[in-house]
Amino acid sequence: MRAVVYERFGSVDVLEVRDLPKPKPKDHEVLIRIHAATVAAEDPGMRASRGLNGIRKPKHPILGFYLAGEVEEVGKEVTRFQVGDQVYGNTGLRLLGTYVEYKCMPESAAIVKKPDHITYAEAASIPNGALTSLPFLRDLGKIKRGQKLLILGASGAVGTAAVQLAVSFGAEVTGVCSTSNIDLVKRLGADNVIDYSTQDFTETKHRYDIIFDAVGKSSYGRCKNLLTEKGVYLTTIPTASNILRRKKSKFSATGLRADRKKVQDLHFVNTLIESQVYQPVIDRYYALEQIKEAHSYVEKGRKKGNVIITL
Repeated sequence: MRAVVYERFGSVDVLEVRDLPKPKPKDHEVLIRIHAATVAAEDPGMRASRGLNGIRKPKHPILGFYLAGEVEEVGKEVTRFQVGDQVYGNTGLRLLGTYVEYKCMPESAAIVKKPDHITYAEAASIPNGALTSLPFLRDLGKIKRGQKLLILGASGAVGTAAVQLAVSFGAEVTGVCSTSNIDLVKRLGADNVIDYSTQDFTETKHRYDIIFDAVGKSSYGRCKNLLTEKGVYLTTIPTASNILRRKKSKFSATGLRADRKKVQDLHFVNTLIESQVYQPVIDRYYALEQIKEAHSYVEKGRKKGNVIITL
């Protein structure tokens, strides 16, 4: 089977497409024939530097958190899935490894059946944004109908998911993005859009119940004057300033939540997809052999929604 492997940290040149043995599922595992995977914003950083995926060399030589594909084989103790099921989900940091044609995963992992009317590529794009935005807005932000939200980075993978989820909860949404992404953010349901290239969002006279920084490029200090009295600032990337202001600034290692909770969240998003309240957002498609180009593009930090690898 084909796989993208890297054995040292560095530029895109460390990524190599190789032939590896096809894995065999254990008793409680399913073997998934992957048809699509996502290159997330975190992937180039994990490729380039030590930290999350090892110190001296990569702990997991195959990157990739998100996948969609078909169950080809099941272990003898598996009850949740059967051969032929079309599934999608998230491996989490402890497994990784979706830049590959076949992947074994525990049946208890964060994988669910995909809605019939969406493609594998669309399914692979869902977990990245949804599994981050949903716990931030629902669990940390305690989002309620009628609240006013400001979403920074509204056109990225997390931001596009956040806009749609906030709208589904009945909130009034203002998205912040670049000029080229205004139409996209409006199409996803945002009531208002601020073009950061022509307007400083901190100069608005509006006040918000929740400010969600989906790209981690702002701070509580910059946003505090935009919050209502009981408003909360949420950020995907905590800073020293945010840590000192825990009452108003909230953040969470959402990727470390239990798989059981992630499965519940994916089922929730499935209901939104099936009722046409939520739509996957894909910027570009690359073949597995184009992994270097895909990483180079994502590394620029300007993707709209998700970048997909097709297998």
